[in-house]
Amino acid sequence: MKKTVLRQYARLIARMGVNVQPGQEVFIRAGLDQPEFVKLLVEECYKCKAGKVVVDWSYQPLEKLHYRYRTQRSLNKMDEYEEARWKHYADVLPCRIFLESDDPDGLNGVNQTKMTKAMQARYPIIKGYRDQMENKYQWCIAAVPGVAWAKKLFPGVRASQAVEKLWQAILDTCRVWDDPVAQWEKHNKSLRDHCAYLNSLHIEKLHYTSANGTELTVGMIPQARFCGGSEESLQNIVFNPNMPTEECFISPMKGQAEGIVYATKPLCYQGQLIEDFWIRFHEGKAVEWHAGRNEDLLTKIITMDEGSAYLGECALVPYDSPINNTGLLFYNTLFDENAVCHLALGKGFADTIEDFQHKTLDEVRALGVNESMVHEDFMIGSADMSIDAVCAGGKVVPIFRNGNWAF
Repeated sequence: MKKTVLRQYARLIARMGVNVQPGQEVFIRAGLDQPEFVKLLVEECYKCKAGKVVVDWSYQPLEKLHYRYRTQRSLNKMDEYEEARWKHYADVLPCRIFLESDDPDGLNGVNQTKMTKAMQARYPIIKGYRDQMENKYQWCIAAVPGVAWAKKLFPGVRASQAVEKLWQAILDTCRVWDDPVAQWEKHNKSLRDHCAYLNSLHIEKLHYTSANGTELTVGMIPQARFCGGSEESLQNIVFNPNMPTEECFISPMKGQAEGIVYATKPLCYQGQLIEDFWIRFHEGKAVEWHAGRNEDLLTKIITMDEGSAYLGECALVPYDSPINNTGLLFYNTLFDENAVCHLALGKGFADTIEDFQHKTLDEVRALGVNESMVHEDFMIGSADMSIDAVCAGGKVVPIFRNGNWAF
């Protein structure tokens, strides 16, 4: 891929993604797959006058070794230097950039029990810092190709060709052409316009149906609103948390979901794929589920904590989306969740509540926003999906027909 195009992408992440402010610190988490691009991104952050840029490298084979050889006690413990890093995040509020490139099957065979117990043990400490940071800082999840990921998508070509093809797919779906900033400004306006219409309906329930067996009704929080595209932090800085993004999303009312929903794409979770699954909800909670592959992993997500069995997000994405129209299954939630409609198990979003800026997190959660240590999106959109909005007064308004917007 041409360096000039990659620099455009790096500039887009730095300026439109996290929108680095003069003097602000930036923390980048990246795999070992694209060091030259990371270098470009660091340089673009400094060109935005970042005060300091820190890169934290990750590598799946090392992660597997840690879970193989470390004791459970060692994995569960949050050392002082690790907690100091979280305290620094909460005190300084740096930009955080997450560059995804992992092998979708990269953690096959990892000790899931040790991993889950470690997450559960460390979360109470992390949660306090996460709550302090909620909606106060800029973050962006983007992607770069990894060889294993590229070969998963394009198995019939050489590794270098597969990486090039994946680069092209990433850049196309992230609108890195012509003037990327102008493209994103136009795209953000389109998402805002869709959200404005949805919010004007005063929706009380969403009813999902599909020929695959999906028949689900989800209740809405009266004070909640649909959001999409760019967000604004409590520091009044506009940023784009996901590149790409195609969704209009809302946090539903905890405890109000009835029926069954079938996933239409695999879910990549902790380097493993969960496939061919469905979940049944009663009184808002997942009470029954089954997966054709990795059902035990799906069970771990749903039973991670008290809130992980409830929904934290309903997201509307047309089946005729740029990502879905590539014809690719990305095996990566960042892309696949923005291909079609999805739901999320676990944590809801405080900033979907009207006037959230003047409410505490406890007040937001008391309104019905779910709380959990996990937030896992799973895709449910199909070519024949219908979604109806049951609005105030009982009026029913079609939102989706044949998988796409009905307005």
